[in-house]
Amino acid sequence: MPTRTASITRKTNETDITVELNLDPAKTGDYSNKTGVGFFDHMLDHVARHGKFGLNVSATGDTHIDDHHTVEDVGIVLGQVLEQALGDKKGIERYGFASVPMDEALARVSIDLSGRAALVFDVAFKDSFGKIGSFDNQLVREFFNAVVNAGKFNCHIEAPRGENDHHIAEAIFKAFGRALRVAVNVTGDDVPSTKGSL
Repeated sequence: MPTRTASITRKTNETDITVELNLDPAKTGDYSNKTGVGFFDHMLDHVARHGKFGLNVSATGDTHIDDHHTVEDVGIVLGQVLEQALGDKKGIERYGFASVPMDEALARVSIDLSGRAALVFDVAFKDSFGKIGSFDNQLVREFFNAVVNAGKFNCHIEAPRGENDHHIAEAIFKAFGRALRVAVNVTGDDVPSTKGSL
């Protein structure tokens, strides 16, 4: 199987971001995420660890204003490298689902690597306009919106239970990593679509 890797650097007036993604690393635990936003780094680590991806994110941004540009732009680049690493998507499973509990919280993520962008985000944080530490919890949705649009795939995220916003967010990122792992797995030898392409 060809190596499924990609690396993209994106520079704007607000951020300077490099993301390297390996869908099939030789060993798990090969990741390093340094965005200048501590809680976000922790969440990206969960995606890599639970998705068994090689993921290296290096980002600097205008966090003296807030974390929004950094988080959103990392999402854009992560979506781009995912699409690039998947190539023609020949043989992939295409669909992935994971349900992950985190103490009292539960998150479910369903993915279709369809080539069409659509995010359904059915999550109600307990503090709708609040913080998880210093992290604005609204940025969770902004991140996934950016990943999905840049990566051109369907993603449904729901958190039917949860009292602690940290637990809710952590369950979401873990479930996303696990669902994506299933979706990118190579289980056949053709493109999984009646159209012949994704």
